[in-house]
Amino acid sequence: MLSMPMPPQHLPPMNETNKENEETPLVFDASVAQYQSSIPSKFIWPDHEKPCSESPELPAPLVDLKGFLSGDTCEVLNATRLVDEACKKHGFFLIVNHGVDLQLVGKAHEYMDSFFGMQLSQKQRAQRKAGEHCGYASSFVGRFSSKLPWKETLSFRYSADNQSSVNDYFVNVMGEDFRDFGKVYQEYCDAMNNLSNAIMELLGMSLGVGRNYFKEFFEGNDSIMRLNYYPMCQKPDLTLGTGPHCDPTSLTILHQDQVGGLQVFVDDKWHSVTPKLDAFVVNIGDTFMALSNGIYKSCLHRAVVNNKTVRKSLTFFLCPKKDRVVTPPRGLVDSNSPRKYPDFTWPTFLEFTQKHYRADMRTLDAFSDWIRTTTN
Repeated sequence: MLSMPMPPQHLPPMNETNKENEETPLVFDASVAQYQSSIPSKFIWPDHEKPCSESPELPAPLVDLKGFLSGDTCEVLNATRLVDEACKKHGFFLIVNHGVDLQLVGKAHEYMDSFFGMQLSQKQRAQRKAGEHCGYASSFVGRFSSKLPWKETLSFRYSADNQSSVNDYFVNVMGEDFRDFGKVYQEYCDAMNNLSNAIMELLGMSLGVGRNYFKEFFEGNDSIMRLNYYPMCQKPDLTLGTGPHCDPTSLTILHQDQVGGLQVFVDDKWHSVTPKLDAFVVNIGDTFMALSNGIYKSCLHRAVVNNKTVRKSLTFFLCPKKDRVVTPPRGLVDSNSPRKYPDFTWPTFLEFTQKHYRADMRTLDAFSDWIRTTTN
């Protein structure tokens, strides 16, 4: 049974600290932590949330994107059926024949290795600032006081209308030596943007609102790219790389390396997702669940760690343009399916997750309650 968080009106401050440990601030240095025989108590999760000893494999549907885009009636029907069934059940599927250059994907993984392989002091040049969502983070040390994830991340903004360049971000933050680094991730994000356009066509068809509706909604998107690095852990049965949560964003397109660790919660049980080198993992997030009026489910997932090898993943979070109002199309709202969530903009939801609420399995419900409370 998964624990439920406190209702929004009783939320603790996001930067709560453990007063007992204020004198000795915790530093998560992956190069050291991955070899320690014991782990700090802040990384130990409650018994009911610790990793399962056995997690059956999830039979995730493989959606042929090339077949869908070909326009062949049978291919289109098959792809939309697979996506509709998966998104109504758990919000998770795999995309194959996606057209993304696998050499580019490989290069993005290589540059991720080089970044996380640097000394902590070098990585901290891109340190995430309090209340912001972009930058380098060594776990959530300093942000949360318990249930810390066993991971490092580097997050940066991607603007589809070129208001900000990924390349410029790396040069400005890390220096001229990172220009090639920035070029690779600019190219990778551009490829993810193109892929998300095609996926939005697929979701529009599967929801019956037309193939252009969601594609047009996400024009000029203001999205987030994140590099995830999960070090080895000598006590992997006590902690999690990422705790149980639904992504607050709209759509997640993930490429994981060949080290397993991703798990999805389906039929009251955690299921493992076997890595597939030529496929992208796609899951629905809270913002798209709101856009679909709750028809498509935000995917509840987590990541486990191991004591044998590092795990890495590339994650592109599709988000709407800042001023775009998240409201479902009229065709998805009627007397039998009334509105489930209030209108909102993505920056408001993002701020909620950064300052008021730690994302979990019911973030959208908590956010909706918060909106209704603050606007009444």
